[in-house]
Amino acid sequence: MRTVDLSQTSLRELNAELHRLQRTTNETHWRIVNPRGQHAIGVGIDAPIVVEIEGHVGYYCAGMNKEATIVLNGNAGPGVAENMMSGRVHVKGDASQGAGATGCGGLLIVDGNASARCGISMKGIDIVVKGSVGHLSAFMAQAGNLVVLGDAGDALGDSIYEACLFVQGNVASLGADCVEKPLEGRHKIDLARLLEAAGLNGTVDPASFRRYGSARKLYHFHIDNLGSY
Repeated sequence: MRTVDLSQTSLRELNAELHRLQRTTNETHWRIVNPRGQHAIGVGIDAPIVVEIEGHVGYYCAGMNKEATIVLNGNAGPGVAENMMSGRVHVKGDASQGAGATGCGGLLIVDGNASARCGISMKGIDIVVKGSVGHLSAFMAQAGNLVVLGDAGDALGDSIYEACLFVQGNVASLGADCVEKPLEGRHKIDLARLLEAAGLNGTVDPASFRRYGSARKLYHFHIDNLGSY
C-alpha cells in the first residue's frame, strides 16, 4: 500500500501522481492521511485502484472519478463524486450539498446524511444514502437511481426526467412534475441490487420504500403549465 501524507506532500503532487497511473499499474492501493479538509482530493482518477482517505475533505473530493474505488473515512464537503463516470465512492460520514451532482455512472454510498441538492442533474449514477437528504435532491435528475433510507427534504425530484427515486422515510414535499409511482417487482429487484452493493443485503426490505418519478408533463412547453416552468 502506498501512503501519502498531505501534511508533507502537496495536493497538486498527489493528484498528478494519481493521474499518471495506467490501467495496468501495480500501485493499486493508496492511503491518504491528514487531508485536513483540502479541496479536490483524488479528482479525475482514471484507473482501477483503491484509495482510502483518512479524515475529512473539502469540495469536490473524487470528482470525475472513473473506475477507482474511493473510501472516505470522514465527512465530505460540497460536490463529492461530482460528475462521476464509473467506479465506487463510499463516504463513511456525512456529505454536504450537491453529492453526486451530474454523475453519469458508478455508485456513490453515503453512510450518514447528505445535504441539499443530492444527485442534482444525475445522468446515470446510482446513489445510496443511508441517512436523509436535504431539499431539491434529484433536481432535474435525468437517469440513474437515488435511494434514501431516511427522509427527503422539500421539492424532491423537481423537474425530474427519467431517474428513479426510492425513499424509505418521509418526503417533505415533491417538486414540480414529480409524483409517487407504483413500486413494481422490477423496481424491488433494482433496489435489492443497490442495497446489497451498499452493504445492506438482507437487512432492509425493498418493499418498505416508495418510488417517485416524472409525471412527464414538463417535457414539452404547454401554456397551462406556465407557472411550473
